[in-house]
Amino acid sequence: MKKNLLRSSLAFCVISTLISFIGCATKQGSDDVAATVDGHKIYRTEVEKYYQNQTSGSQQPAPVGEQATSLRLSILRELIDNEILMRRAEKLALLATDDEVERKLNEIKSPYTAEQFADKLKEKNITADDFKRDIRRSLTIDKVMNKEVNSKINISDQDISDYYNTHKSQFNFIEPQYHLARIFVTPLPNPQMRNQSGKAQNEADARKKIQMVMNRLESGDDFGTLAMNYSEDAETSANGGDLGFTPESGLSRTDPATRDAVLKLKAGQYSPIITVADPRTKQLFGFQVVKLLAKEPAGQREFSDPRVKEAIRTQLRDHREQLLKAAYYEVIRDQAKVQNYLAEKVLDTNGAAK
Repeated sequence: MKKNLLRSSLAFCVISTLISFIGCATKQGSDDVAATVDGHKIYRTEVEKYYQNQTSGSQQPAPVGEQATSLRLSILRELIDNEILMRRAEKLALLATDDEVERKLNEIKSPYTAEQFADKLKEKNITADDFKRDIRRSLTIDKVMNKEVNSKINISDQDISDYYNTHKSQFNFIEPQYHLARIFVTPLPNPQMRNQSGKAQNEADARKKIQMVMNRLESGDDFGTLAMNYSEDAETSANGGDLGFTPESGLSRTDPATRDAVLKLKAGQYSPIITVADPRTKQLFGFQVVKLLAKEPAGQREFSDPRVKEAIRTQLRDHREQLLKAAYYEVIRDQAKVQNYLAEKVLDTNGAAK
């Protein structure tokens, strides 16, 4: 079953270049500093490098004006959250070690030749040091979340039994079932969408946004976290894009491009970017990336089936994890001293800041 992680971190491949100006006194609030977290500086160069990474690979022109400013603010918000967690990790003595970073790096590099991996880094406009720095950050944040949140989650046998008895019909499959999740971006108005990472306002904007999401997926970011932060499907984004189970016959009622993409997937894989449009009028609804979380054969699943218990336990744990992580982020933000100079500049210039 799925693993939905509620924006626990920028994944190791999310670009973050922490520039160290040794011996140089940089004035806080200057154009060089985008924000400070408990006195630790986040530089504009770091925001810009991450910005360039997210917008690279798109055939559309780069965002301009308000869209570009909104994306930069969103990037900075994530960097601030991560910096807060890094400071928390220092207090808890949970910083990732050099050995842990090297093991993770070797694991990521293993499918590639040295030349192929170098090309991947070049394609994303990052250095090997950038990549290792982000691995360290990702591993560290995972440690903090495991200690502060995940260790407190307890799903009892009674919780599982109660869920099964209430939702028994969900486990009676008369045909194969596809457990799907999606990240959806649309240029159409959606007053229900309250996504902090910004609403696409037009087709070009939507194309850039879904390409940015694909870039991050290819870099190793968690699908569920990206769905929560960027998907514009108001019904599923808060739950990591989870669409639940769809019967095999139900795939025929989806648009042909989505059906064909899903049928080619194996559990754990995600599709290329899919254009969603009315097949008759060709009206564009948006763009999506679909992930096959699991495929289940037909038949009633009894409570005695270990797969049923494990599926329920995983689902309940994921939902509990999302709730606790959301609360944890609010608490640590309140405890941190944050100065967001970029946001202040946007306000001072009436949105004209770059």
